[in-house]
Amino acid sequence: MDFLPPELQQYVENHTSPESEVLKKLNRDTHVNVMKPRMLSGHLQGRFLAMISQMLRPQHILEIGTYTGYSAICLAEGLAEGGTLHTIDVNAELEEMVRRYFAEAGVTNKIKYYLGPALTIIPTLDYTFDLVFIDADKMNNANYFDLVIDKVRPGGFIITDNVLWSGKVTNSNLKTDKDTLAVTEFNRKVHEDPRVENILLPIRDGLLIARKI
Repeated sequence: MDFLPPELQQYVENHTSPESEVLKKLNRDTHVNVMKPRMLSGHLQGRFLAMISQMLRPQHILEIGTYTGYSAICLAEGLAEGGTLHTIDVNAELEEMVRRYFAEAGVTNKIKYYLGPALTIIPTLDYTFDLVFIDADKMNNANYFDLVIDKVRPGGFIITDNVLWSGKVTNSNLKTDKDTLAVTEFNRKVHEDPRVENILLPIRDGLLIARKI
């Protein structure tokens, strides 16, 4: 999912504000102790998410896919006074780690952490969201989008991760792969949706940013 040459990628990160010590620790911990550490947002994408949040100063953020909590901590940096980040994940085995790092980062009181299927939990959330970050199972991207779009305020944003799917979206030989098909269909769906305007950024594995009109 890293498309830039290594030396250029390193240059980009060298000229991006550094991770906090807590995020560095969480980054290392995830890579050493958790399966599929590539799912972590990481330094560059984490700083991008934090900056978007800081620009918007959201009152309510929804994150679909907590993993080990890295992106939630980044997104929480920009919350307005009294704001809340709602984050959903299905993996209860990571709960202790996630809560420990939320506490270490000092954001426990800013985050509501839900365990269970997002498709079931999202309809129960009676909030208007300024920002949504979708980073969960790709087969349900379209379902998540449809569930949240009416909960996002006009002018609010939905950001979806992994929309380049390690470059597979342009490889016609892989279009029969169900995950690749789901990602390409989702990208098309958002691009053709008259309720949003969108831009696809080649940051890490691709971020599709949609602003609700």
